[in-house]
Amino acid sequence: MPTLHWIGKEKVINHHMDVPFKVLEHSYGFDNGKQTNTETQSGNKIIHGDNLEALKALLPEYEGKIKCIYIDPPYNTGNESWVYNDNVNDPKIKKWLGQVVGKESEDLSRHDKWLCMMYPRLKLLHKLLANDGAIFISIDDNEQANLKLICDEIFGGGNFLATITWQKKYGPANDAKYLSETHEYVISFAKEKTLWKPKLVQRDEKQLKAFKNPDNDIRGLWRASDLSARTYSASTDYPIEGLSGDIFYPPKSRSWIFTKERFLELLQDNRITFGTNGKGRPMQKKFLSEVKQGITAQTWWDRDFAGDNKIARYELKEIFPENPFDTPKPSSLLKRIFEISTDYDSLILDSFAGSGTTAQAVLNLNKQDRGNRKFILIEMEDYAENITAERVKRVIKGYGDNKKVIEGTGGSFDFYELGRPLFNEDGNLNESVGIDKIRSYVWYTETKMTFVEPEKSDNKYFLGKKDETAYYFNYEPNEITTLNHEFLSTVKTKSEQYVIYADNCLLTKEFMSKHNIIFKKIPRDITRF
Repeated sequence: MPTLHWIGKEKVINHHMDVPFKVLEHSYGFDNGKQTNTETQSGNKIIHGDNLEALKALLPEYEGKIKCIYIDPPYNTGNESWVYNDNVNDPKIKKWLGQVVGKESEDLSRHDKWLCMMYPRLKLLHKLLANDGAIFISIDDNEQANLKLICDEIFGGGNFLATITWQKKYGPANDAKYLSETHEYVISFAKEKTLWKPKLVQRDEKQLKAFKNPDNDIRGLWRASDLSARTYSASTDYPIEGLSGDIFYPPKSRSWIFTKERFLELLQDNRITFGTNGKGRPMQKKFLSEVKQGITAQTWWDRDFAGDNKIARYELKEIFPENPFDTPKPSSLLKRIFEISTDYDSLILDSFAGSGTTAQAVLNLNKQDRGNRKFILIEMEDYAENITAERVKRVIKGYGDNKKVIEGTGGSFDFYELGRPLFNEDGNLNESVGIDKIRSYVWYTETKMTFVEPEKSDNKYFLGKKDETAYYFNYEPNEITTLNHEFLSTVKTKSEQYVIYADNCLLTKEFMSKHNIIFKKIPRDITRF
């Protein structure tokens, strides 16, 4: 499989492992129109902070649990005038490149910089994606080819699903320098292609109009379907006599799809039609009740199917009359993606949240099909509060004016700031983050599972038990803790093996080996990931 090389790749290929782990700090909750100081526990989250660090902060709770990821990253067009800065010369990214890539970053081309920015983020997104999940990435021709190659490398070429072509404009732009661009792409990859099962798309009104019932068949609506196959078979090349006595043969180089015996059975069951006047060619009646309750999504999404930029701007203008975004995505585009790729209770992540279109699409889809999908949005820019979160508030509450009012979807979310690092620069634990977050982190590094505070049936240092191993984190902020016989006397959980963290250990190696005890020193033996 071809691989892509660029200046700085060796510096960022494993950079996601060096990103400091930071905690999420709750700012407020928003519950059906009211702001609260307590967490709503709704599962919907909006996070303000660098998306690379925020993605890492999500790992302990969400690794392998995200059903669908949609991102709309910078297209790398070089346009510096947008509020959503669509260029990797953004000061925050330049600072990051200087820290990670080093002096080489001064020589990077625009494409090299973009790849350096995207690669570690895609690595973390891959970790968060569920085994039966999929990622969808909006992009245009500036980086489409490069994006496909790095996704092949990270997700595996065998997990490529499709490149969707989305019609973003209807008419030509006559001021275009070369050719008028009317489309963009959505590149899609599965985590494990054999496990990903796409949903059918509901038929729209235009498609449903093809089903009629002119003969009042008790089986309901039907449409006429061609009886001939594209290939020739002598066994199904026979004449069919119509109701008016006309004789019909398959078209040249084709044959009927049924044997003569099967055709006569269908004719007897009133499943063959010869047109409204009885003089047409024989056709099969396909009943709506007997066909798939939807259609397989295609890779060409026109404006009627998924909306376009004009619809997106109008939609955002209704929510924000002061609309600061020039090129938002229509919520209908994202809604189509989520219809295809999620279940009613799926987790959906967008780490380039922008104006919050993903949340609107999730809330609208839930309202439509009574689903309980959850969204997680990450936005690094300062407008995360007054645009991203504010849009979600207005969608939940409802919006509009005297001419048109859009009913609210209802719902809740919590707003977080990316907080302090778990470890100080000297490598010691940052006690200011709180012992609960430290315990959660240690449990995750040991088990790769989400931490749930255990019931108080053991000592206060007990983290939990998994696969016949009991875990203890013997830690006090202002004391030196010790693993000794006195501590063991407080252990109540029976297990085949014990992993115990402490500052010191006074047990002999022989004793620990005999009783299957593994000592881990704080902070030295706490895994960094």
